[in-house]
Parts: sequence; structure tokens; C-alpha cells
Amino acid sequence: MMKIDIGISEKDRTEIAEGLIRVLSDTYTLYLKTHNFHWNVVGPMFNTLHLMFEQQYIEIWAAVDEIAERIRTIGVYVPASFAKYEEYNPEPKDVDMIKQLVEGQEAVIKTAREVYKIAEVANDASTVDLLTRRMEIHEKNAWMLRSLLG
Repeated sequence: MMKIDIGISEKDRTEIAEGLIRVLSDTYTLYLKTHNFHWNVVGPMFNTLHLMFEQQYIEIWAAVDEIAERIRTIGVYVPASFAKYEEYNPEPKDVDMIKQLVEGQEAVIKTAREVYKIAEVANDASTVDLLTRRMEIHEKNAWMLRSLLG
């Protein structure tokens, strides 16, 4: 394979990719949970949550691909193992679903913020841009979900 020469050292690309793999893991876990809750939500907030969860899982699914492709772009293979993803109770009450999804959104934000620092130091503007967009989306989603809790 031809050497990658994009102005970011191999060491930095590896460190950024390792961070992005953590972001991918958090994002994929959130996707699975959000999609599952979309299918299984019940109660008086059914329609509101069913539609909100659908909008969010569709957006998150696209993000999973974008994050994985960034990892490949900087020269690292993307892991594809469910061993990295957490287990969860698929049958919580609607309010518990909301709380779990807020926690999942916040987990992605915190991991992205950590990796952002690494990418910024390495002058990896493409990854910084990706992470900035992801943080903005997840911060808004967390806010919208929290607002349902009063």
C-alpha cells in the first residue's frame, strides 16, 4: 500500500484513530439503544418519543459511517466487534429510556471532546471539524431529551 502523506505524522494519525474508534464505539452503542427504544417505547409519550428516536437513530447511523470512513481515511482499519459495545436493558419505561439516551449522548460528547484535543494538537482540521459537528448534534439531542423530563 502507498504511504499516506497528508501532513499528519503516522504517530498522530494512530493516536487520532484510536480516539475516533472510541467515539465510534460510543456512537454505535447510542445508535443501537436509540433504534431499540424506537421499536419498544410504550406509554403516553409514545408518538413523541417514537418519532424523536427515529429521527435521532437515522442521523446517528449516518454518523457511524462518517466516523468509520474518517478512521480509514487516516490509514487505520475499523474494528467491527460487538465486544466493545455495552449491554443494556431493552425494556425500560419511557422516562428511563430518555435518561439512558441523554447519558449516551453525553458519553459521545465527552469522548469527542477528548479526541478533539488530540486532533487539534496534530493540526488535523478534518477530524476537528467532524468532532465539532458531532458534539453540536449530540449536545442538541441531549438538550431535547432532557427537556422532556421537565
